[in-house]
Amino acid sequence: MENDDWGRDPSVQSMRRVFSYMEAAQEKLLAQVALSRCDRRLRVWRESALRLFEDAWAKASRRGLASSEEEVASLYLHCFARVLEKGRIALPSEALPDDEALWKFVRELMP
Repeated sequence: MENDDWGRDPSVQSMRRVFSYMEAAQEKLLAQVALSRCDRRLRVWRESALRLFEDAWAKASRRGLASSEEEVASLYLHCFARVLEKGRIALPSEALPDDEALWKFVRELMP
């Protein structure tokens, strides 16, 4: 097998860390709102959150709101949380990172 240059690419490694942070944050949020990982609604909510996130990430980057790996993961979590809210899932106040600018930004994108 040849060397895996792809896996050593710093941008690939960064994205892998971002996805890892996103997964961990999502699991924690689901536990906080007592949603089963098998809940049938999650697929639709995750797809909606991903669409929102893809739009939000580009716009947030231009505004300087998501420049670090952790901020990008936080942006996704805010998008996912907003979709959950729209699905009538009550979120405890401690469920999201304390980043009012990101929360406000996501609510602007998905009123």
